[in-house]
Amino acid sequence: MSMRRIATAVGVTPMAIYKHYADKDALLNALMLDGFVAWEAHVARIKEDDPLAWLRKLGDAFLNFALKEPRRYEAAFLVKASQARKYPNDFADGRSPVARLTQERIERVRRRGADAPSATDIVLALAALCQGLVSLYRAGRFASEAKFRAAYRRAVDHCIGSYTSESRR
Repeated sequence: MSMRRIATAVGVTPMAIYKHYADKDALLNALMLDGFVAWEAHVARIKEDDPLAWLRKLGDAFLNFALKEPRRYEAAFLVKASQARKYPNDFADGRSPVARLTQERIERVRRRGADAPSATDIVLALAALCQGLVSLYRAGRFASEAKFRAAYRRAVDHCIGSYTSESRR
């Protein structure tokens, strides 16, 4: 990806882009941050108090974000940007707002007596599962969106249940 190609794709000159962004790195970081703002807005709409219900709603929110806002999803999760958060330190240190909220819910489940690995490791596993399934769907590996959504929800439920020793309610 070059600034010239980006400019051509959006119908402006490369110099017009440079008026707003110092270089390609700055543009990619801005795109990534815009994607994360949109993703965080989806998460902010989750109003579940029960932590397991909240985690399941998070899975649904991720799915809806990926399918309804595919370009922002790509910017948030697939663009290689220099300011992207890195596992494990940025997540363990709470630098990802969504990961921090997820870790808080996992810790609430753990306080109920569920035997689970670290919240940071569970966040990574859940994120990898969701992103992987979305990637498979986008590559045409499911017969239909309905079948994909059903398989996605089963996989998320299984993942959450396997880490929390609790089954779906």
